[in-house]
Amino acid sequence: MFLPSFKLTNKLAVITGATKGIGKAIAVSYAEAGADVVLIARSKEQLEEVKAVIEELGRKAFTIQADVNEYELIKKQMDGIIAERPLDIWVNNAGMNIRSEAMEVTEAEWDQIVSTNMKSAFFLSQYAAENMKDNQQGKIINISSVGGHTALRTGVVYAMTKSALIQMTKNLAMEWGKYNINVNAIGPWYFPTALTEKLLQDENYVQDILSRTPLKRIGKLSELAGTAVFLAAEASDYMTGQTLFVDGGMTIYGF
Repeated sequence: MFLPSFKLTNKLAVITGATKGIGKAIAVSYAEAGADVVLIARSKEQLEEVKAVIEELGRKAFTIQADVNEYELIKKQMDGIIAERPLDIWVNNAGMNIRSEAMEVTEAEWDQIVSTNMKSAFFLSQYAAENMKDNQQGKIINISSVGGHTALRTGVVYAMTKSALIQMTKNLAMEWGKYNINVNAIGPWYFPTALTEKLLQDENYVQDILSRTPLKRIGKLSELAGTAVFLAAEASDYMTGQTLFVDGGMTIYGF
């Protein structure tokens, strides 16, 4: 049972990259906490699957089939959804990584990662804030990474974008506090997602991860979703500009 300050009853929450891994876990946890959700992702089939899960929980689910870089398409469909109700929560979760070493990164890889991880998060946050400010309330949550805080061995462009999200979170919190919009971020370490699936099948790789994780295990998606509920709920109303690392202690451990 959710404590009163953790409930999201009748809130409207938007999650990008909502059909797999972290995004799906957040969407389902929001529905469990009482919210209706807007699911944004590229796969129509996966959108319908997650929508069915949300509706089984007794909440409404809206779907937008789009890449996060298709701003105008997303905005147009969102305008129709929020015409009758306020927008309460926006989660910038969609992201990607190409694990090239720095000497091997191509301009095409750079553009793809930056556009998906960082540029889309900024312009979709801008849209969310424009619709939240008139209601003088709203929660924007950016999914960053421990890579935005601690150096990674590969994936330099990914790490740069995740670091940028942390700084963006601080700046937007500063600017939009006057509208009572809270902007916070979550920095995960390793969780079972589409991005990590192959890596976590390599026992040597897993052991290397665990050697840098004080809690000595991979995270559970439910443990990350709980943080997302907290940042979306009344319980975090006096918190903004912060990044919560859900990482088993990795960012305090070093190498």
